Amino acid sequence: MAAAAHPAADQNPKPRDAELHVPAAETEPEFAEEEYEEDGEEEYEDEDEELDGPAAAAAERDRVQSVFKRLSSDPVAIRVHDVVIKGNTKTRDELIEAEVADLLRAAPTVQELLRAASVATSRLHRLDVFDAVKITLDAGPPELPGTTNVVIEVVEAANPLSGSAGVYSKPEARSWSLEGSLKLKNLFGYGDIWDASGSYGWDQTTEVGVGVYLPRFKSVPTPLMARASLSSQDWLKFSSYKERLLGLSFGLLSTMNHDLCYNLTWRALTDPSRASSKAIRRQLGHNLLSALKYTYKIDQRDSLLRPTKGYAFQSTSQVGGLWDNKGLKFFRQEFDVRGAVPLGFYNAALNVGVGAGVILPLGRGFMNSSSPVPDRFFLGGHSSPVCSLSGLSSLLGFRTRGVGPTEARRLVPSESDSDSAAAPGRDYLGGDLAVSAFADLSFDLPLKLFRDAGIHGHAFLTAGNLAKLSEGEYKNFSVSEFQRTFRSSAGVGIILPTKLFRVEVNYCYILKQAEHDSGKTGIQFSFSSPM
Repeated sequence: MAAAAHPAADQNPKPRDAELHVPAAETEPEFAEEEYEEDGEEEYEDEDEELDGPAAAAAERDRVQSVFKRLSSDPVAIRVHDVVIKGNTKTRDELIEAEVADLLRAAPTVQELLRAASVATSRLHRLDVFDAVKITLDAGPPELPGTTNVVIEVVEAANPLSGSAGVYSKPEARSWSLEGSLKLKNLFGYGDIWDASGSYGWDQTTEVGVGVYLPRFKSVPTPLMARASLSSQDWLKFSSYKERLLGLSFGLLSTMNHDLCYNLTWRALTDPSRASSKAIRRQLGHNLLSALKYTYKIDQRDSLLRPTKGYAFQSTSQVGGLWDNKGLKFFRQEFDVRGAVPLGFYNAALNVGVGAGVILPLGRGFMNSSSPVPDRFFLGGHSSPVCSLSGLSSLLGFRTRGVGPTEARRLVPSESDSDSAAAPGRDYLGGDLAVSAFADLSFDLPLKLFRDAGIHGHAFLTAGNLAKLSEGEYKNFSVSEFQRTFRSSAGVGIILPTKLFRVEVNYCYILKQAEHDSGKTGIQFSFSSPM
């Protein structure tokens, strides 16, 4: 904040020509040449006398110290008279005002205004359409003492087009994928971001999509999103089907804790191998999925890659079959709760979490109907349960979709086959009820080189189980049997955190598995993202 002239003694002191530069949310404001009169009694003598050299520098330091002393001792009342926006040649004024104007005008003191300006700068940067943001506090009209004008200067992105591409590996599936995306920012001046993305995975998945994101539109106070996508997912190795999806998704509500979206998807399940089990064959063909999905999320952990304290909770509810009598009808509910506690030695922390989910078909005689296989719960895979709030499916030591109810595949004799035939294998069908839990103890390694790089160790224990409830199987469900058949694994490993993801090298030991589960004791690699 800066003032270039000495204010006269008023009952309501105010800053004049004050500047506040906040380049980032964490930046402390810099003050210079600012003077506040305390109780209207402080006067500077010999104002007409010009100082130069060391004397001028000393006077300048005294003025700055006076400002800091006043701001640190008592609140300084102030009122925002106007918010002025500069530098936006394409971005509309109403977008910037909607993001920050109310926040700035609500500040009753200089101290609160400084904090509000810091938050406002962070909000404008999050729009991802500005290269730089500067907020300046200028003097208000002379006839309105104790007021200020807030000047917001933005520098719009020099190149609105950006892109990225990369090759990513999935060790648990022994596959690679090529992914790329293009973004066009602020095309119409509403902070709109248009994107096109595509990915190609060898023997796994292919997806292309286009979408648009609006942080605000007209009087709608929350971001809006729309996306069209076409994808193909190969589950032949695990469940003997390929899944193709053509869909539209619309983000209806998005805040810090709430997210509501609608999906309209045309789904096709096929079996090129013609060897799928009866349970899979009954679900092959085309279906329409019209679903509403609501997510409530709280995450108070101090880190997503290595939490040492705090808690997190997520609840996801999905209803399928809206406005369509012939589409897939089901209700799906999932909970995930976890917490981290510091232990006070070697920077150790204990992370524990529990997840549970259930899916039920809807309609007449729903408990005797079948739930859609792609929407069921599956356990297994090598992703870490610690990072994100989607850890319900993670069960270290077990292959992807390697746990739960199975059914034998159909035997398809080979034309050149002799009398003997190889075992047809089994399809993993997933479960209508899922429960999983984990405990993870992280700790620093003794070598300083590792500690400086953030490399640390951990010991873990994971457990989970699946059960089928649809098609009348709820009659055979037993809580005691469900508890007795819990799968579990334990192990130790080394974690290499990066800015984007968490790499784990683990030794997993299978404590308990069922007859047809696909679990393996040994070294496993894990690449997990908190997103």
